[in-house]
Parts: sequence; C-alpha cells; structure tokens
Amino acid sequence: MLHAIIETGGKQYRVAEGDVVFIEKIDAAAGDEVTFSRVLALINDTDSRFGTPLLDGATVTAKIIKNGKGKKVHIFKYKAKKNERRRQGHRQPYTQIQIETIAG
Repeated sequence: MLHAIIETGGKQYRVAEGDVVFIEKIDAAAGDEVTFSRVLALINDTDSRFGTPLLDGATVTAKIIKNGKGKKVHIFKYKAKKNERRRQGHRQPYTQIQIETIAG
C-alpha cells in the first residue's frame, strides 16, 4: 500500500488512496479536483522516498467532498474581582477531501 505525506494549510497529513481527510479550508467548490504538489515523502511496503524537503515530480490528486465548519469552541475569559468578563465562540472552517491517486 502506497502512502504519501503531503503538506497543506501549514499542516502535514499521511494519506493513502481512498482515504477521506479533513484539512484546512481550500477555496474550491465541492466536486472539484485539487492537486497537491507539496509531497514530502512516498512510503511503500518495500521502499520509501523522502524529499529534501519536497519530492520532485510527486503529486497527490484529491476530490473535494464538502466545505464546512467544525464544532464550536467556547472561549471565556474573566478577571477575578474586577467584574470583567468576555465570552467568544469560534468554528474552524475545513475542507473534506477524498484521495484519488498518488503519483511519483
């Protein structure tokens, strides 16, 4: 089984063909195909290839399933005895992709 380590959105992901992965949001619509050219490593059962820092000519193609937002994270800050309180929420946007092919 061939695995690849790709970099997108400042994070690294280990993926294989057919995997469904949640990554940082990309500006593309659902159903579009994206190609990741920042491939750091290709790992096979018999051998492995690692880039310094990237592998030349290696690409990973994926299909976008959907864009969305994660669960809400509540942030609450306060200062004791000062009657100072602040409440805030955040939902991190994501893109769900399915890995189609790993070439290289």
